[in-house]
Amino acid sequence: MVQTIGNPASWGARQVRGAGHALAEMTRSLGSDPTADLPEVNRITLDDIRTALRLGARDAARFRSDVAALLLIYPVLGLALAYVAFQQSLIHLIFPLAAGFALIGPVAAILFYELSRQSETDQPVTWPAALGHLRRTAIAPVIVLGLYLFAIFLVWMAAAYGIYQATLGPIQPETHLAFLQAVLTTPAGWTMIVIGFGVGFVFAALVLVTAAFSFPMLIDRAPGLPVAVATSLRVARQNPVTVAAWGLTVAILLALGSLPFFLGLILVLPWLGHATWHLYRLAVPPAG
Repeated sequence: MVQTIGNPASWGARQVRGAGHALAEMTRSLGSDPTADLPEVNRITLDDIRTALRLGARDAARFRSDVAALLLIYPVLGLALAYVAFQQSLIHLIFPLAAGFALIGPVAAILFYELSRQSETDQPVTWPAALGHLRRTAIAPVIVLGLYLFAIFLVWMAAAYGIYQATLGPIQPETHLAFLQAVLTTPAGWTMIVIGFGVGFVFAALVLVTAAFSFPMLIDRAPGLPVAVATSLRVARQNPVTVAAWGLTVAILLALGSLPFFLGLILVLPWLGHATWHLYRLAVPPAG
């Protein structure tokens, strides 16, 4: 039997209904069952961080995740940083922009979480299958949580701009070298560094405790956004030293990966993404 779209009005109504059903399903996926208990979480140690890093390096090499970083993530970061670097009036935002990438890193690594998750199953591990699973089970909560991180990133950039204006600003440096001299050799520059690191620590801690384990859990169980965030907070509360050490590890590796010219991030981002999944799995055991 030949299928046609039929009457344009009825076809349009069907499309609207279909879009409405899809939107309703996405909205439902954001919530959590109010009767559901939070999952149990394990105690994790510094040894678990070393284990997660080792397994993350194994997965990054196995799945050639550096290719994904090179094709999907690095061009966006590189173009943004290059634009800022060549705009003399924006030179003071280069470091905040690079540091702020850590705030949106968890959402940038969702493909790496999914590849590591698939490696625990008996099914073949492929990039198309990983993308398909993400689209089916976790897209709406991931988008909302990603927007939350992006909002934090924007607030951080506004705060960094305000700190610069209150210390070294509002006069713009004539050259890049003059800017570096002002930052490293003047009291105002040191004040900017100290305040900037203090404020940045607050933003980084907020992202760490709310999102570090939320994204892997959304991909693992699709429990709804409230349960995922509450579980991430619970892991941080029960393992404050280990979670803080993990945050410091991520910060150091991202800083090292930013040299030279952020090329190291091609290797560091996938490594940290896979390692985050394994640390999540050590902290939150599989359901059932």
